[in-house]
Amino acid sequence: MTRRLFVPLALGAASVLALAGCAGTTPAADGATDGPTDASGKVVVVASTNVYGSIAESIGGDFVEVTSIITSSAQDPHEYEASAQDQLTLQGAQLVIENGGGYDGFMESLVEASGSTAEVLTAVEYNHDYPGAESHDDAHADEAGPAPSESADDHDHEHAEGDGHDHAEGDGHNHIEGFNEHVWYDPHTVEHLAEAIAEHLGELAPEHAADFTANADAFVEDIAGLEDSLGQIEATDAGAKVFVTEPVPVYLIEAAGLVNATPGEFSESVEEGQDVPPATLLESLQLIDSGEIAVMIVNPQTGGAETTQVMDEAKSKNIPVLEFTETLPEGQTYLSWMQSNITALSDALAA
Repeated sequence: MTRRLFVPLALGAASVLALAGCAGTTPAADGATDGPTDASGKVVVVASTNVYGSIAESIGGDFVEVTSIITSSAQDPHEYEASAQDQLTLQGAQLVIENGGGYDGFMESLVEASGSTAEVLTAVEYNHDYPGAESHDDAHADEAGPAPSESADDHDHEHAEGDGHDHAEGDGHNHIEGFNEHVWYDPHTVEHLAEAIAEHLGELAPEHAADFTANADAFVEDIAGLEDSLGQIEATDAGAKVFVTEPVPVYLIEAAGLVNATPGEFSESVEEGQDVPPATLLESLQLIDSGEIAVMIVNPQTGGAETTQVMDEAKSKNIPVLEFTETLPEGQTYLSWMQSNITALSDALAA
């Protein structure tokens, strides 16, 4: 993959020391935090993006303090360069939530550089298509043990041992070939992640474990509501073809019984920040002109001239064009955002 992260594996010690006096946490000598570390005694959670931050807030409620590293749609997680302040934020974390799969590789570098021993939950590990996911499903079905997680101590070591992740020089964590890492658009994955968050928060704050479990149960019920809405789309529009400029929403459209008809090299090139090959662009334009595409979905956080060209062509053919982002829009929760996306998709198909 060419859209790589050039994040220093170790941030400047002088910068860290200069900022340390402003930090609201007191890491132990080994980098771990000794119990809740914010002033109100809440469990400190750090998430790579506000998508996972929102999920953590829904589960933790008033008993967690959540910080999301990326909160703006102007920041691309694939290309984000972490700061010394981000490293300090990780030092105070008791629970870290990342996407994994090469999406937010800056988190792996931050965890390593900060010396944190916080538990790390990696969302892709709760997806059925992820390498090794079968063992998670078996354990979950048999209630034989906790959901997958790793301490920050093990985080870099495990990835370095060759666990199916592709690495590249200058990039702490590259994409996994053939795997769609945008798993927050898969309700089933998010359901399992929410349960894992509740479990680990309960271990960190046992006195509130019942609250975390209750919040997770309510959250999972709302996820079931999202799945019901997707089922309604499938009941009326199963098999409808969708063109996606990047594979961000593919899990969602497949859950709705729709078909991703995009030439693979088109969406892959856009995701990698490369020019779309002329032959692939021509194939895409012909597909749009054929009348087979019911809806086009674009990611407004990435794209280029070819994306604009296919969007313009779709609009000229009166094909609805939707925008699905990678990060949470301002004022939305994860659940309200996903429902908004599903509603927009349903309305576009009905137009």
